[in-house]
Amino acid sequence: MSIGVIIDYLQSTADGAVAFRLILATILGSIVGWERLIRHHSAGIKTFALVSLGSAVATALNIYLAMFPGLNADVSRIPAGVVSGIGFLGAGTILVTGKKQIKGLSTAASLWVTSCMGMAIGGGYLVVGLTCFLLIAFSNMVLLHASKKVEEHSLYMSIYIEVNKNHGVTKLSKVISDEGIVITSLTKSKDKTLRSSDCALLIDMELDRKRSHDEILQIFNELEYVNYVEEV
Repeated sequence: MSIGVIIDYLQSTADGAVAFRLILATILGSIVGWERLIRHHSAGIKTFALVSLGSAVATALNIYLAMFPGLNADVSRIPAGVVSGIGFLGAGTILVTGKKQIKGLSTAASLWVTSCMGMAIGGGYLVVGLTCFLLIAFSNMVLLHASKKVEEHSLYMSIYIEVNKNHGVTKLSKVISDEGIVITSLTKSKDKTLRSSDCALLIDMELDRKRSHDEILQIFNELEYVNYVEEV
């Protein structure tokens, strides 16, 4: 039996072919979820596997219904509902912290595109489904590291810092100025500080030249009136 015959069968509406596609969608979805899990994100293996499987089932069901003579089913209706529904699910993973950090965007986007992958596999479009899986892996692994490299040496930086209330802000502003850094925004955070004698600040800065953000954080960490600092 040739490869072409096998592929044609797997893309058909035969029960065995559909079952294979559902299994494949579940496996690929769980692999995407595994990558999210090891990075300690909220949605993990089970969530991604179920999203991919559910999307594949919905698409396969839609095709099945469209094959009934006289039923006149709209083949785009169920997939359109899946895309909208996953949008609500993904939105639930996005959080905005008190430090102005937005978390969960990558997880939400991964959930959405995983559902699209599941629909492609469920519909028998295996080439698109597998290509989508490879591109998800590329985006979440390779592009993630590239993005971190770019951000690490960006001229713009935002920090959350806790300084002593007793002239700590004034001293900090002077150090920042002496380093050639321009403060573009400085606001007081309502977050509870580690020490009651401190106040929390959110500072947006523009660096004078390309410098490692870790180097900047180290400068602040060495100040005696600074008890906590992190990039946000």
